[in-house]
Order: sequence, then structure tokens, then C-alpha cells
Amino acid sequence: MCERRGRGQESDEHEPLLDQSPSPGDGSFSDSQFGVRHVQCFMAFLGIAIAYCLRVNLSVAIVSMTQNSSSSADFPALPWDESMKGTILSSFFWGYCLLQIPAGQLAEKIGPKFLLVAVVFFGGIVTVLTPFAAIHGGFYWMVFSRILQGAAQGFCYPCSNFLLSKWAPTPERGRLFTWVFNGGQFGTLVTMAMAGVLADSRWGWPSVFYVTGSIAILWALAYSYVGANSPLEHTSISEAERKYIISTLPSVSSERKAFKTPWRSIVTSGPLWALLISHCGQNWGFWTLLTQIPSYVNAVFGVNIKKSGFLSALPYASSFIMGFVFSAIGDRLNNRQVLTRTASKKIWNSIALWGPAVALCMLAFAGNYEVLALSLLVVAVALNSAVNLGYLSNHLDLSPNFAGTLMGITNGLSNITSISAPLFAGFVVKDPRSLLQWQIVFLTSAGIFFVGNLVFIIFGTAEVQPWNSPRGQRESESEPEASPRSE
Repeated sequence: MCERRGRGQESDEHEPLLDQSPSPGDGSFSDSQFGVRHVQCFMAFLGIAIAYCLRVNLSVAIVSMTQNSSSSADFPALPWDESMKGTILSSFFWGYCLLQIPAGQLAEKIGPKFLLVAVVFFGGIVTVLTPFAAIHGGFYWMVFSRILQGAAQGFCYPCSNFLLSKWAPTPERGRLFTWVFNGGQFGTLVTMAMAGVLADSRWGWPSVFYVTGSIAILWALAYSYVGANSPLEHTSISEAERKYIISTLPSVSSERKAFKTPWRSIVTSGPLWALLISHCGQNWGFWTLLTQIPSYVNAVFGVNIKKSGFLSALPYASSFIMGFVFSAIGDRLNNRQVLTRTASKKIWNSIALWGPAVALCMLAFAGNYEVLALSLLVVAVALNSAVNLGYLSNHLDLSPNFAGTLMGITNGLSNITSISAPLFAGFVVKDPRSLLQWQIVFLTSAGIFFVGNLVFIIFGTAEVQPWNSPRGQRESESEPEASPRSE
């Protein structure tokens, strides 16, 4: 369904907009037909999944890398203490936060396809060389390789987000968006299962990096052949599907590279600030859940989640499954116009942030009830998957033309809280068996979840912003100058 444009979003003869194509209501194509858009989104899903494989592989392999075992007898145990391992694991985020905004800008200027191919291929090469860097280069080369890996992956979310602004028709946006970004959960699940098996095999821990790096290289080669920046650039898409996609995209310009980024309008945009604050709140709470709950359950209940394949996979599996359930319901409600898109966005965001906030509050007072604590963990992560229909897809609502840049801004800045949340927990929890100290961590995260969504409810919107289009930029920039002369 086409969204209604706000003032200043119309096109003129010099600025063609893609939504001027024929309406999908002519019966020539429908959202139930499988097409090229699904292939493009499936490849993007695999790209995100592989990116997470390259991100998570070290978290599993580092255990075998730093201890002697029969399976790793042919490979040296690296002399890294807990502090050094923590530095290596966190160094990924140093590079990851660095290039988010430039990544979004480049995706909008030259197209996301080439960038995705280049960064995933580069990440695959760095991963294949990781054993050499670890064994022969030592600690500092390992940190450097992870910084490079993070910098490359800093392109993935902004590029994929901008790709979806071209390929995801509005009636299918929730499903396709969830499918693509659920690749992160899928990649984590597969890597956690596969990396442990490879590390314990006769090929040892280096095989973890050889296999995941090779898969990344193969994906990059395949995507360079089948991928396309938009329906307009795809050579074999049917004309019916091309018109169907283009006609449902709200105010997406075919000449994005011809006009400048409205930085002043973006920086002063209230809805974008609401989106950013919600993104920061989400990252704080999410990383508290995934990094601290295993330590809490182990210290309080004596259950080692990390050593239990079932328990470690359960939160990710619940999130992966519920993401599809939520997206199917969300698209159905949107297409039937049961709710406005803004109301729908805020409801799903509330489920994603306030649901886990309630679970964390309950967890803070769960006491010694082991089953209750583990159940609350699974419920919190499952409900959190609704973010795909909430703030995470809001960049496409506010400005399809600058979806890459907006994702770069919020994803780059919000990852500061991804780093801060575990540090805060480590500062507060001096005695892992202290329920009082864990209560402070959980209630703080619940409060941040609550505030992040409250700001989004009050100031967030799903309306396309005036500065999305060139004419909207000119009007917003000319209004302050014209007002004194209006007398």
C-alpha cells in the first residue's frame, strides 16, 4: 500500500520519483507471487548471516585457541589471559562503529551491491588469515585483524537497509525486512553449533576461520553475479514485478546520487532523535541479556548455559522464529489498514522493548527459581525480535532516499551502548552470587528499555519526512529565509 506523502514530497519534471509508476492494483502482479525481489532479499539474508558468522566465530574458537587439548595438539595454545581475550573480542566494535555513516553515504551514492561484495569478500580474506595472524603475529596483530573485520562489517547494516528501500515493496516490507535481518540470528545459531564441532575436530580451531572465511568469499562471488542495486538495474526481472515494486515504494528517487544529503534537517529531526534513543535503549538491554544472563544463571543456579548447546541456542532460536511470526501478523494488519503505520510501529516497538523490560524486572526478583529465570530469558529475547517491525525498520519510513545514512547514524552511535552495557554490569557485579547486585543490573536495563521506547512513542513517526526529496529539502531550507519577507 502506498503511504500518503507529506508536504514538500511531490516530484517535479526534473526529479523523477519511482512511485510515479502504475499502481499495483491493475492485477498484473500481486504480493503473493514469488519473484526476483525474494531472491535479492534471500541473498541479503545470507550476507547478514555470514557477517554474523565472521563476527561470532572467534567467541567460540577463542576457548580452544587458549587451552591445550587433544584436538588442538598440533596447534599452539595462545598465551592470552582473560583481559587480553576481552580486548580482542571487544576490538571488533572499535572498527564496527567507525565507518557506519560513511557506509550509508557510499551506499546511496554508488549503490549497495558493490560495497556488500567488497566488504564481505574482504572480511572473508581477513578471517582466513586469522590463524596466521594469531599464531605468528600475536596479540596485537589479532586485535588489528578484528578491528579490520569490524570496519568491514560496519558497511553491512547501512548497505542492506538501503538495498531494502529499493527492493522491499510496502505490502511486504515487514516480512522481507525481518527475513533479511533475521540473518543475524541464523548466522549466530549456525556458528555456535558449527564452530564447536570444527574446533574439536582433527583440523583444530584454525578450521573455524578457514570454513567461515571461505563461505564469505563464495557468497561475495555469487552475489556479484546475481545481485542488483534496484529493480531498475536488474536485467532479467519481469516488467510486471518491476512496476509492482516501484509503484509501492514511497518517495524513493531514481536520482538519489544527484542531490545532497540534508545534514541540517537530519540532525535537527525530532523523529530521528527518537529513533536513535530507542536504538540505544535496545542495544543496552539486548547486550545485557545476551552477555550477562549466562554469568548470572551460572553463578546463582550453577547452570553453565555456554556448555549446554540446547540452552545456549534456545534464546536465538526463539527470536528467529518469533521474528517471522510477528512480521506476518504485522504485514497483514498494515495491509488491511487496521492501524496507521505510525501506530503499528509504536505498538511493535513497545512489545520489543517493554516486553523484555517487564521480563527483566521479574528476573530481578526471581530469587532461586531456576526454571522461571531461564524461561524469562527466552521470553525476553523472543519478544525483542519485534524490533524488526519497530524502530529497526523506521529508517525506511522516515527517508527511503537516505535509509543507508540514517542506519549508519543510529547503528554507529548506538553501538556505544553495546560496549557500555557489559562494562556497567562488570562494574556493579563484584560478587556474582549477590542477588542485590544483579537486581541493580537488571532493573537499570529495564529502565533504559522503558525510556528508549517511551521517547519513541512520544516523538516517533512512520511518516516520510519532507527532507527526503529534493523539493522538500529546498522548501525546508528556504522557509527561514522567506519568512521575514512575507510581510
